[in-house]
Amino acid sequence: MSDLTNILFSGVGGQGILLASELTATGLLASGFDVKKSEVHGMAQRGGSVTAQLRYGKKVYSPLIEPGGADVQMAFEMMEAVRYLPYLHKDSTVIVNTQHILPPSVATGQALYPENVLDELIKRDIKVIAVDAFTIAKEAGEVRTANVALVGALSVYLPVEEDVLTDIIERRVPERFRKENLAAFAAGREAATQS
Repeated sequence: MSDLTNILFSGVGGQGILLASELTATGLLASGFDVKKSEVHGMAQRGGSVTAQLRYGKKVYSPLIEPGGADVQMAFEMMEAVRYLPYLHKDSTVIVNTQHILPPSVATGQALYPENVLDELIKRDIKVIAVDAFTIAKEAGEVRTANVALVGALSVYLPVEEDVLTDIIERRVPERFRKENLAAFAAGREAATQS
């Protein structure tokens, strides 16, 4: 068990970031780790930036990640991956959803969405795992499962058994969406192992 691992979740309000961080934290707790988590909602209801910071290890004293301290970033949208680059270090891994969510300035024509965002991430000295979580969610039968698809991708890098996380999803997700969430989780894991 390493001393401490830091995971930064970043995205846009309404993407299910808080549920994803909760599932991850619960899985780590069930696997015997001390876990601390912090959430910043920002302007979530207006499509603003949302983050959750999660730290786990043998003993964790603070939930906050210092700039340069994130070992893993799970970015629910490509520009959000870039926004939090200062939190990464040379050995960080970024799991990034390839979905574009246009900020208001782009949607109203006042700005342009930058081209080649994924290429810019890949040029950095970090490991980039691109996951089309939106397509995975559609194929699972429920577009709102993109967050769980990303948890599936993240699970490949966690010291948590797959069945521990699937049990947590079964307990946490309402029964009417359970099958789709489990399918999205499995497909997200598969996508990450193929990257």
